[in-house]
Amino acid sequence: MPRRPLNVAPAGPVAIPDSGLGSGWEPAVLMGVTLALFTVGLLTLSSATTFLAHQGGEGAPHYVLQQAFGGALGLAALVVASRIPASWWRALAWPILGVTWLLLMVLILPGTEAVAPAINGSRRWLVLPAGRIQPSELAKMAIIIWTAALAVKKQPNFKSLRRGLLPFLLVWSAVLLAIVAEPDFSSACLVGLLAGIVVYSAGGRIAHFVFLGLLLFPLVLAKLRDGYWFDRMQAFWNPELFHSGSNYQVQQSLVAIGSGGLTGVGFGEGRQKFGFLPEAHNDFIFSMIGEEWGLLGILFVVSLFMTLVMVGFRIAQRAPDLFSELLAIGFTSLIALQATLHMGVGLGLVPNTGLALPLISYGRSNLLVTMASIGILISIARSETGGRRGRG
Repeated sequence: MPRRPLNVAPAGPVAIPDSGLGSGWEPAVLMGVTLALFTVGLLTLSSATTFLAHQGGEGAPHYVLQQAFGGALGLAALVVASRIPASWWRALAWPILGVTWLLLMVLILPGTEAVAPAINGSRRWLVLPAGRIQPSELAKMAIIIWTAALAVKKQPNFKSLRRGLLPFLLVWSAVLLAIVAEPDFSSACLVGLLAGIVVYSAGGRIAHFVFLGLLLFPLVLAKLRDGYWFDRMQAFWNPELFHSGSNYQVQQSLVAIGSGGLTGVGFGEGRQKFGFLPEAHNDFIFSMIGEEWGLLGILFVVSLFMTLVMVGFRIAQRAPDLFSELLAIGFTSLIALQATLHMGVGLGLVPNTGLALPLISYGRSNLLVTMASIGILISIARSETGGRRGRG
């Protein structure tokens, strides 16, 4: 996404070529793509979870109904968010971030195990009567809104590291350290990357990010050499030595996608879900699409995500003010990065991150945040003027 010049307001409206689809087509396209991806997710989920009941867990109907309920909540959040002006999010940036940070702290503080139990070695979920909530998913939305709000205010100071980037670093660190402590290193990296994209899009200097990266590199390297992440990195760089253990899921994912061929083995006929591919309904649901629907199914899903991302960046380009533009860039990047990384893991192109495939993977927290993000994009699209006003 090309950045606009700093502190330069256009003399008048900038003409943007007519797409031929009319001025209000973006919300309709976003809604259509959202419903299509969610439908693909429900269908894939119904197939991927058929074997879980035989492992002592809930069967397909449970997961599909839970996801459908989450989708209903998500669609309600989408509709509400689409009606909220962007200026409201700017006013609520600090309260949203504050509440999210408190939820993250509940996960890691001692004595909170009753509501934040360890699941698979991590404390990432708050277990409430209404269901489980994953605060790190909320942090993705909160950090985008807060960073965009402060970036508008601090934009004239971006030439200075102390007055420009440093105020962001202090707050980012509080959020990222809480996520890392769960531990959830993948989500922490994603949240940090999203925050950096928003600031860079607002005019942040690339030299500052390079300097920051050099400072953080030893800490990141130390983290990667610790615990399960070290095993994942080893398996990624030397897959031939890790056919089991850390690389087992990726190997089975490649088997699933490879066996799908051009048209797939048929809906419901996939074999990897029968205990061969763990987390087939979540972390590796893309592999199930490849196995049962083949290359054509993969291309269909990729085309839907590409459409969503292109429309999102078009909305950012036509946003009426800088804050709306940064929100659109941030939320579009959120969906694009998660989808790309999830697919990359399934294809063995990146280390296993555990990130969900937006709108498709099982998980109501991610589903709710993704649909609310799309609602905000729709709100910005409805407020666009066909040209840009001043910045700020």
